[in-house]
Amino acid sequence: MSLKEIKTENVTYYELNNQINIPVNGQIPLQKDQEALEAFLEQNVQPNMVTFKSLQDRLNYMVAENYYEADFLKAYSIDFMERLNQYLIDQDFHFKSFMAAYKFYAQYALKTNDNGFYLEDFKDRVFTNALYFADGDEALAMSVADEMIHQRYQPATPTFLNAGRSRRGELVSCFLLQTTDDMNSIGRTINSALQLSRIGGGVGISLSNLRGAGDPIKGIDGAASGVLPVMKLLEDSFSYSNQLGQRQGAGVVYLNVFHPDVVAFLGAKKENADEKYRLKTLSLGLTVPDKYYELVKEDADMYLFSPYSVEREYGQPFSYIDITAEYDNLVANEAIKKTKIKARDLENEISKLQQESGYPYIVNIDTANKANPIDGKIIMSNLCSEVLQVQTPSQINNRQEYDVLGTDISCNLGSTNIPNMMTSPDFGHSIETMVRSLTYVTDHSDIDVVPSVAHGNQLAHTIGLGGMGLHTYFAKNQMMYGSEESIDFTSNYFMLLNYWTLVASNKIAKERGITFDNFENSKYADGSYFDQYLNTEWAPKTAKVKGLFDGVFIPTQADWAALKEAIMQDGLYHQNRLAVAPNGSISYINDTSASLQPIVNRVEDRQEKKIGTIYYPAPGLSNETMPYYESAYDIDMRKVIDIYAAAQKHVDQGMSMTLFMRSTIPAGLYDWKDGRTDKMTTRDLNILRNYAHHKSIKSIYYIRTYTDDENEVGANACESCVI
Repeated sequence: MSLKEIKTENVTYYELNNQINIPVNGQIPLQKDQEALEAFLEQNVQPNMVTFKSLQDRLNYMVAENYYEADFLKAYSIDFMERLNQYLIDQDFHFKSFMAAYKFYAQYALKTNDNGFYLEDFKDRVFTNALYFADGDEALAMSVADEMIHQRYQPATPTFLNAGRSRRGELVSCFLLQTTDDMNSIGRTINSALQLSRIGGGVGISLSNLRGAGDPIKGIDGAASGVLPVMKLLEDSFSYSNQLGQRQGAGVVYLNVFHPDVVAFLGAKKENADEKYRLKTLSLGLTVPDKYYELVKEDADMYLFSPYSVEREYGQPFSYIDITAEYDNLVANEAIKKTKIKARDLENEISKLQQESGYPYIVNIDTANKANPIDGKIIMSNLCSEVLQVQTPSQINNRQEYDVLGTDISCNLGSTNIPNMMTSPDFGHSIETMVRSLTYVTDHSDIDVVPSVAHGNQLAHTIGLGGMGLHTYFAKNQMMYGSEESIDFTSNYFMLLNYWTLVASNKIAKERGITFDNFENSKYADGSYFDQYLNTEWAPKTAKVKGLFDGVFIPTQADWAALKEAIMQDGLYHQNRLAVAPNGSISYINDTSASLQPIVNRVEDRQEKKIGTIYYPAPGLSNETMPYYESAYDIDMRKVIDIYAAAQKHVDQGMSMTLFMRSTIPAGLYDWKDGRTDKMTTRDLNILRNYAHHKSIKSIYYIRTYTDDENEVGANACESCVI
């Protein structure tokens, strides 16, 4: 019986899984999950797995039938591949939950062309990934396999899914583009959106440089239509270019909060918006300078500035103007067209929309640039708000060619599994292996359909290593999310991630004699980046966390000083190294909680297409861990912000931080609610966004709201870039 013939009534694993949601004597029957897992493997996987007499036969078949590329296999002898394969078999990998196995075989395992039979199990996918990313280096292939089979390292979904396949999409996760204020650039951006959506991954686009509605065109006042028509064109482009219907094209547009179209921009996402401009699938993000928070605090008027007249006065696109530094000059300059609104009115509009839809994302652009060690300007982020890299604008001529080839961005992401990483026999070696695996992706990524993206990647060699499973680690070690101990652990874990990725990047730069472009003008080159580590002793402070890191190398100030000297001498290969993505389905396969965020439910009910509800107990859920698995909707979001702030100090890019709110807020959760309504209000979101800014958070992803009728608003829809 092939996979296509399996009917719900012929198997027991769905029923067994659903019994998890039926308490027995007041207890969650967690054993039903293991029973469902065993039944799934017995009734679904084993009878439908194509088997071969030998590894050689399997590989010959996979190449001959055009399932695997041949070239990456030719880099190794069959003797080595058999040794690697046997090593993976010896590790005796088993999924720990029904959801993990179901997700892997439904979404990641390679199947026959008719989708009737499986051609890979988990160790086979790891085998292929290891060979592919090691590029002929046997020692590295063994190391990559070791990290992945023990689930210490998880490449991003497109990387893990596509490695070695002959018919595949790109290995990278998502892309960032900017548009300049002319029709050639707009046209090129729409074409780029079509092309990038076709090959895979979400696309972030900055529209901040476009002139506002009513600005002049060729001297005719009032001729410009503003950003809304461009947004609609982009939404239609993503809907059209959807990988043969396999997935919805996904994009986000960013606008500076001081852009004159900002109110209309936000309004396009509202239910009652003009149908001509209403956005149904396109995501929205705002880039927010520090000056905005200052004006909100003072309850002052704020001026919105015409990008057209600003560019004429300053000679550079609006995104590249430091609004905070230049605000008073912009207001005083009579040559710059401007409009006036109340800052707090806009603040409330932002919160209203976040209540309704979860949007807009918020990028605290000055915070990102102050912490940025790279020469240049960060102007936007990506579809999941964790990628923050410098860009330069392109100039497009009337033939749609590049007179000036600027730099745009592709994202090469991967994640550490925090609970498993803390058991690594060699933390530093594990991280170096991950860095080298990610480096293969950036070295072999050539997005030639969008030359500015290819150009940016060639110069910067950027990667983004992050983490998942933080709440799982807290629960297993009996730490409450947001406690002093949990913050202490988070800070030290990401300090180590930063240290060892710097060591690895420096080692690669020395081996190759190559640094990222313009390294000499970075804060790494002049050594100032390391002040935060040389002026402060970073080490566990609480007794519990000291115990958790017992036996793990913690760099001293002397170690940081030595690393500083090595990097000043030989440089870094990667312009950017760290970013924390909003891990989606891949965290289920890793049997751990997503990203750094708290779990939503101790037993999650997830709707799966064509199947219905699948129940997923939180990883490691037991009587001992249950008190520490508090729902995100019942946690003070300031604690979430504190956790992310502890990590952010060490992360050179950003983190996808989601905030979770109930429409009716539990009593005592927020002190400012005492004596006021228990309903979530715009004031609640205003306070939390300002607290995040105060804690130097670079970006806020979704606002997810759990409503009184048990629906979720703003649930994560970013399937393209969720590791």
